[in-house]
Amino acid sequence: MSKSKYTLDFEKPLRELETQLHALRARVEEEKVDLRGEIHAIEQKIEATKASIHKHLTPWQKVQLARHPQRPYSLDYLKAIFDDFQELHGDRLYRDDQAIVGGPAMLDGRPIMFLGQQKGRNTKENLRRNFGCPNPEGYRKALRLMRLAEKFHMPLISLVDTPGAYPGIGAEERHVAEAIAVNLREMSVLETPTIAVVIGEGGSGGALGVAVTDTLLVMENAYYSIFCMRSNWRICSWRNCGCDCARAPRRCSSRPRHRSEEFEGRHQRLSRPPRRAPDEATPRAALSEIPPLGRL
Repeated sequence: MSKSKYTLDFEKPLRELETQLHALRARVEEEKVDLRGEIHAIEQKIEATKASIHKHLTPWQKVQLARHPQRPYSLDYLKAIFDDFQELHGDRLYRDDQAIVGGPAMLDGRPIMFLGQQKGRNTKENLRRNFGCPNPEGYRKALRLMRLAEKFHMPLISLVDTPGAYPGIGAEERHVAEAIAVNLREMSVLETPTIAVVIGEGGSGGALGVAVTDTLLVMENAYYSIFCMRSNWRICSWRNCGCDCARAPRRCSSRPRHRSEEFEGRHQRLSRPPRRAPDEATPRAALSEIPPLGRL
């Protein structure tokens, strides 16, 4: 079990136990003593504490987990699941947007087209990836890959993890809304099987621009919303709260914002409602709930 330097408030009891476990293991290596009983007891306590923490999460804590900096990103799933990935760059109109990665890959011996929204692990990488917020050229690159997938009869697998499309002046000048709208239209008529998995944040049209698919999965502690949570409560209560970010947890908890509480409830009439994929499952197991691609 690896030690993480990122600790959310509600994870502190778990991290303290992990620190004790690392200390015991280090002592075993240094002093060559038998501490298997103590190590096993702490491991059991870690699992029990983890289960207790995740059983009583508030909606805001689930949002924090969806944004956790140690959460697997698209490239992590790519390395764990797919083989022979060949990244394709650029939209052939402006430039390459590194907030979206994509290209052909192999899944269990079958060629597929991979798309993923990618965040960074540190400040330098986040600046390169634009904090996972795609520009219009990113959506146009995604559309180019979608059309390639259709041309060569490859299923499309899209991993969603973004707070939203980039709202900067340059993005507006290059018509980000139009780029997303075109993707919505084209994905709805693609003649190839399509799958989307929300692996973290699924914010606004930034997520929808690569997620109009035959099958949609949402990971257990991920969310899919009309816009990011802070913007949500700011707009709904701007007269009373202004922009006080400290009130975000209370505002988020006052309304059912988690996927399992609201998103599923509003989509009961869909013929293909979103499916649940537990966060603790392995990446391949998380995708095992998807029907065979030939039957989509």
